[in-house]
This record gives sequence, structure tokens and C-alpha cells, in this order.
Amino acid sequence: MKTTQDLVNGGELRGKRVLVRSDLNVPLDAERNITDDGRLRASVPTLKMLADAGAKVIVTAHLGRPKGAPEEKYSLAPVVGRLSELLGKQVAFATDTVGDSAKAVVNAMADGDVALLENIRFNAGETSKDEAARGAFADELAALADVFVSDGFGVVHRKQASVYDVATRLPHYAGGLVGTEVEVLKRLTENPERPYAVVLGGAKVADKLAVIENLMKTADRLLIGGGMAYTFLKAQGHEVGKSLLDETMLETCRGFIETAKATGVELILPVDTVIAPSFGTDGPISTVDCDAIPADQMGLDIGPKSGELFASKLVDCKTVFWNGPMGAFEMAPYAAGTKAVAAALVDATSKGALTVVGGGDSAAAVRQLGFADDQFGHISTGGGASLEYLEGKTLPGIDILDS
Repeated sequence: MKTTQDLVNGGELRGKRVLVRSDLNVPLDAERNITDDGRLRASVPTLKMLADAGAKVIVTAHLGRPKGAPEEKYSLAPVVGRLSELLGKQVAFATDTVGDSAKAVVNAMADGDVALLENIRFNAGETSKDEAARGAFADELAALADVFVSDGFGVVHRKQASVYDVATRLPHYAGGLVGTEVEVLKRLTENPERPYAVVLGGAKVADKLAVIENLMKTADRLLIGGGMAYTFLKAQGHEVGKSLLDETMLETCRGFIETAKATGVELILPVDTVIAPSFGTDGPISTVDCDAIPADQMGLDIGPKSGELFASKLVDCKTVFWNGPMGAFEMAPYAAGTKAVAAALVDATSKGALTVVGGGDSAAAVRQLGFADDQFGHISTGGGASLEYLEGKTLPGIDILDS
């Protein structure tokens, strides 16, 4: 896989038009202000390297899930100001993807300039299942540039025009972010240093089914928290009240529990839980053991004993991967479990472990709870892509870069 460093080292980039697929899919509040700029910051090193080498850097990215047509709430316009600040130079903005505005902006670029195209998913060709439609859009994108750099790790598991098809039409390179993500994921899957623990949270077992199945073959310890833990607890015969429950996965969870026993994988579930009458903070909040959840209550976070248990299972690990919060961390009464896991990862990092926060809600949670990115070994920008890699799937956007 050729990298951006190879591109910069390989010759004169000055004046070359470089199309970069970045991941700028940042969360916005109701006023369309960025609430977490982690993905922007992660994208900057590759953009800066190319601009400093004199390239004309054309950035393409998506935000949200528009349906193949422009929608104001998904415009990348709010990103321009912050990206300009991080790069230390004004970023030009095209109000379309490959139309008159994009062409005019690209034609006006000087060496070392950076321009951002409007949300790539405003064009139906980007995500089309029809290869001809996708290819036609990729042709228009490729016509804007001389070289393609893939640096949006959060989308490399998608066979989309700006991720896959453009790479078949232009000389292609992996950006620094994609290169780092692949390197870290290889360390998680190819002879990881042991003990190797995986912490999984989030809402549903079904979302992580394949990754649990695959990790049963490689991890030494599997810690389950978040909403998905209640399906495992129910599978053990416990009352879980009104907690999140995936009834269709009960037999599967029983199978995982049996497989863990048979193969020697430590499967660690919460021993206590923070409960309330409903989702929110209005009613009385208390903590009970996981074998004593009342039928009229809902579990919304792992309890303090579970936090200590989980931390004790991470403290001596050499490798830790974490994906998914332990509870409804957005509300203060249910943030302690996620904070306990984050603190345990920071502790393990300080002892020399490779600790990986697997993107998505986990990355947002550690920042919201006051942790700095550099307190962990690596914070991934692509939750879904990371999980698919750990499932053993081929990622189209990585596969094409090897060709």
C-alpha cells in the first residue's frame, strides 16, 4: 500500500491536484455548531503535508445521511471555519460536488491551497448500488484531480464512488490517518500482545454479533457492558426489568457464554447496575445487583462494583480494544461506568499497553468526560470500519489501495 509519505517523497507535487477523501462527519448541535472536532483534527496532518508540498488539495467528505440530494442540515459549510483554523489557512468551499462551483473553485486554486467540496452524498452516484451510476460520478470526481489520497477511515468499509471507484481511475495512496488505523488494527488481530482484552458496549448484541464471534478466537477477556449486557444477563436467567433487551439474541448469548467456558475466554458481565423507572433523570435513581433488578425498573449504566471489576480485568493487559459506552453517558447519573472504563484504559496505557478506543460513541464519550486523546494509545475515527476489520471482513476502501 503506497502512502502519502511515498507521494511526497516521490517527486514534485507542486501544482498537482490531489483529491483527498477525508472523514469530516462531525456531530453538530441544533445551531449547527461542531460539538466534537476530533475527526477534523485527525484529518489535518495529511492535508497539511500535501499543502506544504505545494499540492492543490481538494477535499471531499460527507456529513450525515442525505438521500442523494442537497439538504441544508447536512451541508459541510459549518466545517469550513474550524478546518481553516486547524490548517492555519483559509479553506475555499464549493457549494456543489462536481458542478460549476466545484470546477470554478478548483480552477482558482494556487499551489498549496486547500478547498472543500460540498457533501459528497448530495450526489446520488456516491452511494449508488449501480456500478455504472457510481462509476459515472467517479469519472467526474477524477476529472478534478491528478492523484487520489484515501484518508477517510470511517468510510473504507463502504464501496462508494469517492472511496473505491475513484481509486480505480487515479494513482492512489493511503493517507496518514488510514495508514495508522490499519497498522493499529493489524496489531489487534495479528499476534496481539497478551493479555488481550476487548470491552464492548452500546445498545444491541446484533450490532456486534459477528465481532463477538470472531473475538472469541483471539481475545483472552471479553467484557460486556452497555445496553447489550442485559441480553446476556437475561440469557443467564436474570430479571432485567424494562432494560434494553434483544429477545432474538438470547439463544445466541447463551451460545457465547458456553463457547467462552469451553475455550477458556474470560467473559465478564456487570455485577451491579444503575437503575431508574424510565430513560431519563426524572425518577429516583438507585444501584442494585444484577440479580436483583426490579421488573418495573430499567438499567442505564453499569454500577460501581462492575466498574471496579472491569478495571481489575484491564490493569494487567498489554492490549485493549474498546467499542461502545457502558451506559447512557450523555446524562451525568449514567456516565460513571463509561468513565471507569476510560480511566482503566488510561492506567493501562501508562503501563505500556496498546489501548484502542474504537471510534463512534466511545470516542465522543471519552472527550465529553474530560479525557485527552493522547491519554490513549489510539482513538479510531471509524467505529463501523474498525468492527468490520475485527470481524475479519475485507474492507473495499483498503483492498483497492493495495492494487
